[in-house]
Parts: sequence; C-alpha cells; structure tokens
Amino acid sequence: MPFTQHNGLRYYQFDSLRVRHAVFTRHGGVSPAPWKSLNLGGTVGDETERVRANRLLSFETLDCRPDSMFDVWQVHGAEAVCASAPRRADEPYRKADIILTDLPGVTLFMRFADCVPLLFHDPKKEVIAIAHAGWMGTILDVAGITVRTMREQYHCDPSDIIACIGPSIGPDHYEVGEDVITQVKQTFGAASATMLPHHGDSVHFDLWRANHHLLERAGVTQIEHSGICTACHTDDWFSHRAEKGKTGRFGALLSLC
Repeated sequence: MPFTQHNGLRYYQFDSLRVRHAVFTRHGGVSPAPWKSLNLGGTVGDETERVRANRLLSFETLDCRPDSMFDVWQVHGAEAVCASAPRRADEPYRKADIILTDLPGVTLFMRFADCVPLLFHDPKKEVIAIAHAGWMGTILDVAGITVRTMREQYHCDPSDIIACIGPSIGPDHYEVGEDVITQVKQTFGAASATMLPHHGDSVHFDLWRANHHLLERAGVTQIEHSGICTACHTDDWFSHRAEKGKTGRFGALLSLC
C-alpha cells in the first residue's frame, strides 16, 4: 500500500495523482480518545485548539501554507464550489460537498469517517477537485456532478481526468435499510444489482462500485481505487459506523503546488 510517514504523520497517496495530496490516517496528532489522535473534525466534541493544531500538522507535513486552505461545511449534498482564493479565517463556510480550483495557491481540504473521498486531477487543464460521497452524495451523483463542473467551468475533457476513490467504508460493513435500497434501485436501475450485495439476511451498499459506475458514466476512464475499508482498519482510520459515532474525522488534502 502506498503509505508515507513523515513528520510523525502517516498518510495514503495515490500512484496516479501527480499533484500534492494526502489522505491522512488517524496517527500523529494531539487529540485524546475517542478522537485519537489526528482528528480534523470540528463538530465531533474535540476541543477547537486541538483540531486546529492537527490541521496545522497536516499542512506542514505536506509543506502547504495553512492560509492556502479552502474547506466547506459538508452537508451530504451535491453542491459544488469553485474556489478562486483560499477561504479567509473570518469567512463563513459554504455548504457544499464538492470543491474545485485551477489555482496553485489554493489547497482543497475535506474531512471523512466512512464516506468516500473522491480526488480528481486534470493534468492538461491543471484543475483539481475533491468531493465527499456518502450514500446520499452517491445517490445524488456527486461524482458525475464534479466531472460536469470540471467540464463546464474549466473546459476539462473527462477522458483526461484522473479520479481516485479513497479509504471509506467497504461493502462488507455497510448494511443499509429499505429506504436506501429503494433509492439505490431508483438511481442505478438494473446496475443496482451489483451494488447491493446480500450478506446473509442483510443487504449492503457497495459505495466503491457505485462511484466507479458514476465516474465511468461521466466519461472518466482513469480511475484508481485505494480498496481500503475504514471499518476494517480502525487502527488507521476513523470509522463512524464501526466506532458507533464516537470517533474523529480524517482529512484529505489536495493542491496543485
């Protein structure tokens, strides 16, 4: 697995992404249990100063300026924001689950704990994007909307885009109820059969397969999977489901410089 350890932090990087990026594990931060230790989520009960210190550690580890960050208030939707400058410290958060930029001075940053991190790069147009896809975002086609926004706002060709599916809850651990099953079937039609595997009497949702399908449908052919289940590996990753909600959030960072 392509893990790197630097400055006390352990993080995952994709082989196909030739831009500065990392999906940080839970190691190397300052937070105590149950957020131990690199918690980057500010809404899970951890102290603000510890979250801020962890964020600074993350940016310093990749040699990114902390004031280059653009992040959003993630709401399990499909709203996209094109970042034309870093988000000022006094600037309110935008509610969104997709961020894009073509500026080297902007670092895109999101937080996760089972939902799917989607990282994008068009090396021809030099555009990057990051998206947050839980079951709701997947059904809303966050993956496809990201590609469409790259095409419409930055004139990207989907065939040039590299898309990466990061560490997130795998199908073996993601049991879903009838409401989700119905929505998956409505969204994916006949293809939903492969996305709703049965495990005994329960039905699970394969977020990896679903997002891969959406990326291909949007015209993306270069897709890399981490294949890492957060619920299987709570030694490395925060998992909201496996840890019954008492956990932190790991971060994903993406920058052109």
